[in-house]
Formats: sequence, structure tokens, C-alpha cells
Amino acid sequence: MKKYVIAMDQGTTSSRCILFDRQGNICSVAQKEFPQLYPQPGWVEHDPMEIWSTQMGVTMEAMQKVDARAGEIAAIGITNQRETTVVWDGATGEPVYNAIVWQCRRTADRIDRLRQDGWWEAIRRRTGLIPDAYFSASKIAWLLDHVPGARARAERGELKFGTVDSWLIWNLTEGRVHATDRTNASRTMLYDIHKLCWDREILDYFRIPASMLPQVYPSSHIYGATGRFGGSIPIAAAAGDQQAALFGQCGFEPGDVKSTYGTGGFLLMNTGGQAVRSTKGLLTTIAASAGQPVSYALEGSVFVAGAAIQWLRDELRMLRSAPQSEGFCTAVEDTRGVYVVPAFAGMGAPYWEPYARGTIVGLTRGVTKEHLVRAVVESLAYQTNDLLLAMKEESGLPIASLKVDGGASANSFLMQFQSDLSDIRIDRPRCIETTALGAAYLAGLAVGYWQDLEEIRANWGRERAFTPSIPADIRERLVRGWNRAVRCALAWAREED
Repeated sequence: MKKYVIAMDQGTTSSRCILFDRQGNICSVAQKEFPQLYPQPGWVEHDPMEIWSTQMGVTMEAMQKVDARAGEIAAIGITNQRETTVVWDGATGEPVYNAIVWQCRRTADRIDRLRQDGWWEAIRRRTGLIPDAYFSASKIAWLLDHVPGARARAERGELKFGTVDSWLIWNLTEGRVHATDRTNASRTMLYDIHKLCWDREILDYFRIPASMLPQVYPSSHIYGATGRFGGSIPIAAAAGDQQAALFGQCGFEPGDVKSTYGTGGFLLMNTGGQAVRSTKGLLTTIAASAGQPVSYALEGSVFVAGAAIQWLRDELRMLRSAPQSEGFCTAVEDTRGVYVVPAFAGMGAPYWEPYARGTIVGLTRGVTKEHLVRAVVESLAYQTNDLLLAMKEESGLPIASLKVDGGASANSFLMQFQSDLSDIRIDRPRCIETTALGAAYLAGLAVGYWQDLEEIRANWGRERAFTPSIPADIRERLVRGWNRAVRCALAWAREED
């Protein structure tokens, strides 16, 4: 009898493993953070071997906690930090360089050149993405240009590229399978989301050999099997973290919306079979789905959300732990007029300004640590509200409620502030680990552990609803202040001014 589905949740700051049962309950969880590497300002890297070793370690730990054997595992589903780029030797499995993380801005000048070369519109139309250093394409090109011998090795067919899901699948199958899913492929800036194939002309523009690229499959698909946990277990799903979260929130229908408050912040709306072209700085991307027909989504991305709270904890040492921030927020009535724009790595949707930097405005002598912490936490809600406003306008659909997930969604102050600011009901599910849950559902469907979407939908339950509680004039005043603060952050990017 298969008791569990394993979700490997490989995130930006930690690797996790969660074992779920048929009711979608968490039976076991293990998590381990790993180092963030900042070799230069604006650069962010990870050691790919740390990603692999921590993911293996937490998976074995989670299995041991409930004494789970390989024969009791129905399937493994993988969800991962997207866009992060790994290039490795196809024979030895050795990375040629550290993983270049999605947050890394080292290739911003390459994107500027792309615009000058007249490729902006073609890439926007084919990939659904606004060209940016955020995505994988320019990161791969940088590695081939800057790692000694890498381009020659790639052209000889010796090197492999993958997002983190591909890197894990490769290692889990001991080099037998080089694959990814459509959701991750759609974030590389190399994949035609309409034709569902790698785009040869974009590859040629970036001088990336096609031999480096993984095979692309639907998210819910049996990719292969791993024998690394004492017996053969099928690897039956892969999905980028945000698309997995939308699936875990049962966002199966057009118009369904979720917001994830993780290291970054991400708002996704299912648009069904229609790839909606945005004019408001949103991205058109592929949604995770269990069936063959491709589903699309509109997405708004905030580069720094929960990472700003980690900054308070790790760099400023204002907090002992991230959850402590909620108490600081409720200890004061407001921020005393302070706004923090955490543009540590530029600004994403709807601004798309790679050279913006973090900004604190409105400081006076009476501002305390509590006010500053509250301003940082509130910045997550302001950035999400920017995305909500753009998505309402873009889709033409009313958004009456918002399903939330991710670590920072456990902060009830933040959720209430989001409801007040955006004037909508916030629904927090009983299980906020919806990224991992989505990966588990996709894997379980592929092997028949769950029969259909209705069985999964029956598992979703609301833990708490937050409803708006402030007058419209206060809401408008808060948003006006935020917009002024954003203008200050954007002004920093324009040195000549």
C-alpha cells in the first residue's frame, strides 16, 4: 500500500522535503538552509552541490521521521526556485561554476544590448516574458562567455544546462534523464510558449548550443525513477514553484488567483487556454496542469518579499527570527510615515527597472526599530497590491478574494494589512505549504495516487479569512505615500539626473 507522496521543495534559501498523505496532510517535513553567495554587489550565487546535498539530506530525514520505506512512496514531485541556472559536465556531473540565482543582476547590461539589437519584441511575443536578467537565457550566455573553456565544451556537446528541477532529476537518475517541464522551460526566455518548443533563433542570438537543453514534458509526467532511497520510486512531476503553488491552491480554472509570499512575491492568475498578452508589465507564462492541453497564466513578480524580512534578521540583526516581525508590527500603530522599497535586486512587475535599489523614505528622529520593521513588512503588501491592480486591469476580471501561501502568509498582521490595502478578502488555507502540495498533487495524479481534480479539490480548506477594515480615504493615502517612495527608488536608477 502506497502511503505517501514526496514533495521535494527546492527553494532559494532552503531545501525542504514534505511527505503528504491522500488527504493532503503533512505527515513529515524536514528543511535545511544553505549559504547565499554574493561575490559582487547585485550578484547572487548558490553552490549546486549544496543544493543537491541539502535536498538529498532533507528527503532522507523526512522519510526517517515517519520510518517511510521506498515501497511506501507512490511518487516524487519536484518544485523549485525558477530561472536559477546550472551548467554542468554531462559526463562527470560536475558543475562548471556556481548556480546563478534568479535574483542575480550581473547580466542587466546584456539585456540592454538585446534591446539595442532589436530583439525585445520578438522575445516578448514568443516567450511571453519581458526581457530581463531575471530569466535564464542571459545567465547561460554569461557562463559560456566567462568560464574558461565553457563555450568550446558546450559546442562539443559536453555541457548540460538546467534549471534546478533538471539538476535534481539528473542527479536522482544518476545522469540517465535530462529533462524539465513546461513551466520551468517557460521561464528561461528560450522557450516558445505558443509552439511549445525551444526557439532556435533565440538560441542562436544568445549563442547557446541546443545540445545543452533538456527535453521538455508536461508538469505531471513520469520522468524516470530514482533508486537513491532504498528502492525504485517514480519521479512523476516537476513544476516551477509559483505554478506549483497555483495548482496546490486548486487554481485549476480561468480567473483563479493566488499570491505567494516567499523569498520573492508572486501573483498568478489562471487564464486557461488563452495566453493573455500583457501591456501592464505582467508576464504570460505556462501554468502547471495534469492534462495534456496546455494552460496559461498571467504572473506578476516581486523580486524581494520575504527576503526583506531575512535582511532584517541576518544583515541588520533586528530580529532573532522571521516570525518575530509580527510582534514588532503590532507594537506600533503605524510606521510614522516611513516607507521601505526593498529593491535590493531591481524592481520587477509592473516597473521592470533592473537598476533601482532599496530605498527608505520618511525618516524622522522619532522612528524606532519597530517602525522600520513594520515598514519592511508592509512593503510586501504594497508590492502585491501593485500587481493586483495591474492584473485586474489586464484581465478585465474582478478579483473578489485572494488565496495566499508561502512562509510570510503566516504573519496575520501582514494578511490583514493586505486585505485593508487591496480592499479584498484574503483566504489563508489550512496548509500554507501549497508549493510543495502542488508538486505532490501533480506527481500523485501521474501515478494514480489521486484519481482526479475533484478528489484534490475536496482537500482544500480555509484556515482564516481576512476582510477589509479601513476607510477608503486612509487606503488612498497609504497608496499615495507608497507611490512616492517607489518614484524615489526608480530615480536612483537614473544616475544622470
